[in-house]
Amino acid sequence: MDEPAEMRRARARMVDHQLRGRDITDRRVLEVMGRVPRHLFLPPEAASAAYSDMPLPIGQRQTISQPYIVALMSQALGLKGDERVLEVGTGSGYQAAVLAGLAGQVYSLERLPALAERARATLDRLGLRNVEILVADGSGGLPEHAPFQGIVVTAAAPKPPQPLLDQLAEAGRLVVPVGGMEGQMLERWTRRQGEFECERVAPVAFVPLVGEFGWRADLRPLPNEE
Repeated sequence: MDEPAEMRRARARMVDHQLRGRDITDRRVLEVMGRVPRHLFLPPEAASAAYSDMPLPIGQRQTISQPYIVALMSQALGLKGDERVLEVGTGSGYQAAVLAGLAGQVYSLERLPALAERARATLDRLGLRNVEILVADGSGGLPEHAPFQGIVVTAAAPKPPQPLLDQLAEAGRLVVPVGGMEGQMLERWTRRQGEFECERVAPVAFVPLVGEFGWRADLRPLPNEE
């Protein structure tokens, strides 16, 4: 795909300074993020800021994550290239596009139809055929396509949703921001022989995961969290 030279240069700087210059060491993550055109996943008026070191609004009170956070979450999955991966929270579709370059098949769930449709159009424009976007409450996962070798949640949950843990394959990893409205801890949960090991990755700040196993639509906690 033809693109302006200044966008290619900005993306290369993003990879060198924001990713490689920090703690992103996965060669495949760096390579994929060096070629996915983040500016295409933004509203036209925000495209000039696409490769800046910050999240940006995409409408519907949602955001596209800071490039470093996309890289950090992708790296935490430890993908090799042939995995079946679930993303909860399609948003702009940018994280799904990155995962498409790292995994064999990606399913992405989005509760807002307008965002899902826009993301589908962008992914189709880029010719990414190994991503399927579905409109659904992502907090319950996608049991009909489980188990997954990787699950990434791009919204904050009050606790790791149990259906997502249940849908992990053996040695599969769930990467999810867990905490309250003011900030969360990015956690990586790994399934080993029916048990789950948790690692704390980094402090983060995400929009809330709204759904049956996340926050209610009025952003109150689940009954057992009150």
